[in-house]
Amino acid sequence: MPKGGVAYFSAEFGLDESLPIYSGGLGVLAGDHIKAAADLNIPLTGVGLFYSKGYFQQRIDEDGAQQQLYPPIDPDASIYPVQLVRDAEEKPLVIEVTIDGRQVYAKAWSVQVGSVTLYLLNTDVDSNSGEDRRLTDTLYPSDPNVRISQEILLGIGGARLLAALGIQPDVWHMNEGHSAFLALERIRTLSAEGVPFETALEAVKASTVFTTHTPVPAGHDVFPIDLIDRYFSHYYWQLGTDRERILSLGRVDGAFNMTRLAVSTSSKVNGVSKLHGEVTQDLFHRWMPYIPRQDIPVDSVTNGVHIGTWLADGMKRLFDRHLPSGWAVRTQERDVWSSVRDIPAAELWEEHQRAKSEMVRELDLPIDMSGDGPLIIGFARRFATYKRALLIFRDLERLARIVGDPQRPVCLVFAGKAHPADGPGKELIQKIVELSREERFKDRVHIVENYAMDKAKKLVQGVDVWLNTPVKPMEASGTSGQKAAMNGVLNCSVLDGWWVEGYNGRNGWAIEGATDTSADLQEQQDSDTLYRLLEEEIVPLFYKRGERSFPMEWTNRMKESICSLAPVYNTHRMVSDYWNNIYVPATARGRRFVADQFEVASRVAAYKQFIRGHWSAVHVRKVDILDDHSSRIGLNKVAFRAEIELGVIWHKDVRVEAVGSDGRRGIWKAKLDPVQQLAKGLYVYEGVAPSVPIDIWKANVNVRVTPVSPDFASDFEMELAAWGGVPCPS
Repeated sequence: MPKGGVAYFSAEFGLDESLPIYSGGLGVLAGDHIKAAADLNIPLTGVGLFYSKGYFQQRIDEDGAQQQLYPPIDPDASIYPVQLVRDAEEKPLVIEVTIDGRQVYAKAWSVQVGSVTLYLLNTDVDSNSGEDRRLTDTLYPSDPNVRISQEILLGIGGARLLAALGIQPDVWHMNEGHSAFLALERIRTLSAEGVPFETALEAVKASTVFTTHTPVPAGHDVFPIDLIDRYFSHYYWQLGTDRERILSLGRVDGAFNMTRLAVSTSSKVNGVSKLHGEVTQDLFHRWMPYIPRQDIPVDSVTNGVHIGTWLADGMKRLFDRHLPSGWAVRTQERDVWSSVRDIPAAELWEEHQRAKSEMVRELDLPIDMSGDGPLIIGFARRFATYKRALLIFRDLERLARIVGDPQRPVCLVFAGKAHPADGPGKELIQKIVELSREERFKDRVHIVENYAMDKAKKLVQGVDVWLNTPVKPMEASGTSGQKAAMNGVLNCSVLDGWWVEGYNGRNGWAIEGATDTSADLQEQQDSDTLYRLLEEEIVPLFYKRGERSFPMEWTNRMKESICSLAPVYNTHRMVSDYWNNIYVPATARGRRFVADQFEVASRVAAYKQFIRGHWSAVHVRKVDILDDHSSRIGLNKVAFRAEIELGVIWHKDVRVEAVGSDGRRGIWKAKLDPVQQLAKGLYVYEGVAPSVPIDIWKANVNVRVTPVSPDFASDFEMELAAWGGVPCPS
């Protein structure tokens, strides 16, 4: 029986346009993730759903309205062979889940991506009712009953599928919260073996990791509690605990939040860029108000893209000629990419022009490509309001002057789908179509319908500038700009997501994206910055030819973009980070927790129950700040003295700290040590501050007590803290 490796669960996977079981960036990222795992020989198994009709095919009618078409997927049409999974007797393997009180059956399909197998569940099975056969027709249905049914199938059904296949992963990776029910199924399995609930929870948590991609509360799946009761009333008792304990794992503001469930059942949580990690800390701080935002246990692994998928064929051949041998499997090495600087500029420009002409031809764009053609700016992504597709149209007269200059023409190419239920998103498409028909924008503004991976490849390879204008900080990462960058396309983007990390002042352009003002003022400032960049820098640089037939300074910037971004923002680096920083530690942790009949998991569960049962007795009774006074710890330094009441909790099971604001959204901490026991359970703690602000009282100083254990995955795993009477840092 296969044992070990990583089980990677995602609601969507974008491997290729011929297998349209993805809606956008999350799915494409998941597809790139498993491709990189295969390249690096990382033992990983993918688990998802096989949507019979996939994400919709988009048509834009004469009025600019988006129409959704749902043709069935032909499994044989994919360049990745899709095969029905069969059992030892060569019969189709079928798994069973209970959904709303009825038995629902699902067959499994497999897709082989190098050494990685992706398993996909589908309910189009003869033994199901007509309604249940359609459960896996489409992605992200608006009906909450179908949505929760799909997530039960993905999480619970996916875990049962792996068990049926004899696959026993060391690490379970939830890519977004859609699959979080898998943690409950794993607990149920252990409960059936006689493992107590709290012990099972700790064992599952130890080997589970969670990646969140959504920076706003509205982007997380939330179900009413009565809906959870309806679908799980038969299931609660099977987990070895009561309904309230199960609901507590996901309850937020009176509803059941799938992201909260994922966080509660994972030992490691990460965002998909450094900034997104911080934004996620802000978001989770609402759930953990007694922990400062900076201490919320969220790490980050910045997304990357699969170079083999997204690099133009002509660029691959160019790199084959000029980069060191084996460059395609050495994509994380900066020295490999530094050879791009030695590529003759004329060759690089010629290859880009070839990709640009191919894009215009393949996408049937009515753009005159005589000479080098116009400067083409691409904007392609899901049409959601926060991505601000209309930002560049804020001042129509100014934009008309920019694109309409006969000596320096500029074209805008838009592409993307709006979710079928997103009315405002559909209106954005309609508005762009209307504008493209105005005389001043005719032949200057174009929209490409039915955006998918095939068209995305042409766009990221062929445009001259990749435009990204989200409301900061609502772009978790964004990867389309990374795909463009490796092809020599220059980014012009709000400093959000990955671009905050990638931009160096020489490899593209930055729109500052102020966040401390009103939305309207922010939009005004961002659009002004964008227009200024186009007028003063981007357009002049593109058309600056001098005695050459191509723009030398522009191609130098293309080289800088490739050299600085390609070695960092690729999935080989990303998956290596997951392997070294998340998968390997989680493997060791998971094995340790289940060894010797769950000895560590049982101990941690008992310890947490004890702490929770007695935490209400923990108090910071008195805090003194001793400025320039001596203490038992030090002389002539800012020192802290606190009386801490612990009750029956051992003083070595807590950490006591003075915590203060540094005035720059950061905090400092000073450890306090017990120096005297005043009575049973009552201690005096003292400590000296580190380098602190001159006015200690303006630092919002406080003393806190937190439970600690060497077995915890983070210092704040229990989400508990007792503070003194003054406000805690936020």
